[in-house]
Amino acid sequence: MASPLKEKLRRDEVAVVVNPDHPSPSLTEFVAGLGFDGIFVDCEHGMAGIERVNEMCRAARAAGVASIVRPEHNAPYIVTRYLDAGADGVMVPHIETADSARKLVATVRYARPRDHQDKIVIAMIESVGAVAALPDILGVEGIDVFFIGPSDLSASMDLAGQPTHPEVRKMVKKGIKTIRAAGKVPGTLVVRDNAADYVSAGCRYLYEHANNFLAFGAQDFSAALSQQARRSDTVLEARTSETS
Repeated sequence: MASPLKEKLRRDEVAVVVNPDHPSPSLTEFVAGLGFDGIFVDCEHGMAGIERVNEMCRAARAAGVASIVRPEHNAPYIVTRYLDAGADGVMVPHIETADSARKLVATVRYARPRDHQDKIVIAMIESVGAVAALPDILGVEGIDVFFIGPSDLSASMDLAGQPTHPEVRKMVKKGIKTIRAAGKVPGTLVVRDNAADYVSAGCRYLYEHANNFLAFGAQDFSAALSQQARRSDTVLEARTSETS
């Protein structure tokens, strides 16, 4: 049975997945319960081993949302292993050509012969060359989302570490436009300041980090404390003036 996340994408609705950023099943379950559509477990850049991935996928399922795992690379045995560990979908990095996209689809169908149609298959487009090859890659059937990865894309544009640079955002939007024109679902990494802009550009699969939520919450909390402290100081100064 297809997950609500996959059905949402089929209806061309906006779906949001969040990376808990820590290999913790309990944190996964908590974040999954905040109203998002899925949990993203990163094994390319994250620290979770296969047993912890299994636990995090079960935690997401317990919270009623999908689990998406990013494997280290597009190796059939690795993709298969994460699907066997309970992932509802895979988001595979560095899909550069139509052949690599077909390899991904074939792997998922081989790994899950009975329910591959219910799995969420996401191809990551992460270089200038991959964006240029999109017309061919988009012709591959069996992929649910074509995800433009701004971090690696920025590196391929000689703008490493600048995923929000205007030229990178321009390239991301170019990819989104190409994907939408082909009748497919585009996705990308977002932050609070650019999420609405990418949705307006046609993006439907959004990926964000829980660490960003923690950072913004901490900033808001500190700002509220500082504001209250200034108010208290003002009141104290006024009272002191009245009694002097």
